[in-house]
Amino acid sequence: MTASLQKLFSSFSNVFNIPLEIGGSRITLGNIINLILALIIVIFICRVLKDFLRNRLLPKLGIDEGNREAISTIISYSLGTLGFIAVLQSTGFNIASIAVIIGGLGVGIGFGLQDLTKNFVSGLTLLLEQKIKVGDFVEFDGLSGYVKMISLRSMVIRTREGGDIVVPNSNIIENRVLNWTYDGFLVGRIHLPIGVAYNSDPVLVTESLLQAAYMEPTVLQDPAPRVNFIGFGDNALNFELRVWIEPIDKAPDISSSINFLIEYCLRQQGIQIPFPQRDLWLRNPEVLFAGRQRRNVEQKYPQLTKDSNAIKSQKTLFVRDLLKQVIYFQNFTDIELRQLIEVGYRQRLHESEILFHEGNPGDAFYIVLSGAVEVFVEKIDKHLATLPAGNFFGELSLMLGIPRTASVRALEETILFVINDKGFKRILQEQPELSEVIIHELGKHQKELGERQKQLRAMGLVDRSEDDKNPVVWVRNRLKKLFSV
Repeated sequence: MTASLQKLFSSFSNVFNIPLEIGGSRITLGNIINLILALIIVIFICRVLKDFLRNRLLPKLGIDEGNREAISTIISYSLGTLGFIAVLQSTGFNIASIAVIIGGLGVGIGFGLQDLTKNFVSGLTLLLEQKIKVGDFVEFDGLSGYVKMISLRSMVIRTREGGDIVVPNSNIIENRVLNWTYDGFLVGRIHLPIGVAYNSDPVLVTESLLQAAYMEPTVLQDPAPRVNFIGFGDNALNFELRVWIEPIDKAPDISSSINFLIEYCLRQQGIQIPFPQRDLWLRNPEVLFAGRQRRNVEQKYPQLTKDSNAIKSQKTLFVRDLLKQVIYFQNFTDIELRQLIEVGYRQRLHESEILFHEGNPGDAFYIVLSGAVEVFVEKIDKHLATLPAGNFFGELSLMLGIPRTASVRALEETILFVINDKGFKRILQEQPELSEVIIHELGKHQKELGERQKQLRAMGLVDRSEDDKNPVVWVRNRLKKLFSV
């Protein structure tokens, strides 16, 4: 029995030692098996090395996710190639002879593997150029999602719905790809169309749409939202609300949220969203609808009449009307007021929250839309004034760049309409004549201007180029310096 086993093992040993001639090199079946095992070990080591670099070493060095993927992939594939060559040489293969064989078969194989080769080269291009990295949010060919992995042959994209799409690298290289995070930020602009009834006030519509935009926390204040009047439709005045949001990958959810807010704000202002309709004119409507029927309805549903009257009696504060109370803007047309409303934004204050302190830069002008604020001297906690809804403050500090002379805090939940220095500069550049209106109105208070000028001079905030004994000339120079008008 032992002799039979030895004979069997000897036969197997002879099979493994049978020499084969490949490209001028003599190898055995045993060499081939050793080669396969060695290659498996090389592949395993490369994968372990890639995971180690991507998940442990490179994060400690502070390298971002996209660069970690590229560096770990290139290093692992490079070492894998060197390991493959070393294994071939160690098992007795003649690399030069194999190269001749591969060269002979290259033409025939090339046609069958040209797509694989193209994807391989495209993968190297993506990894080296770093135009698209792991973690980026991309859109192309009707698809959108996050780059989950980039290999030498393909890219894996995780869609918003949670599915993974494997895309050949050549498709990415050869097509237009929108990379929302190319500069490292998920900021983008979305457009929201809206139609309102023809009897709607365009300025009030603009104000309502901007109010809806600022109620959404993901909407950026800089760049500020804009409202465009698109045109006159068959059944509606067509507007478009354009807002910058962050993150842009949440655009569908954010658009839905803003649409809810738009509907709410329009409904609060009594602005109707029209639908296709036809008007029916009656010559004698009193015949069909007698006053008796109306009285019956009022008697049967008295609460409807009461609620309707209550709604009509409610006084709503519109930014447009409040701006007209400011002497500098009282002669503005509705179009000019709309531009002013558009550069402003809403700011919410909680009870007892400080808006600014005495001595802070005067970089904004405020209108109280709801709630109330207190003006006080902080050092001695002296009350100066209470400003309820409808009041405005801070315009002089903004226009002249004067530090705040008092502190302001909210007495309750308060919403302010704010025009900051950037928005005010834009208005002055778009309407240069406004600067002369401001200069004229401020010139009526020369005593106060003289005191402000002395205050700034004492603080060293007045340059020689703008210092002038005439307060009006000083105001003109001051506006020119601060707002480039």
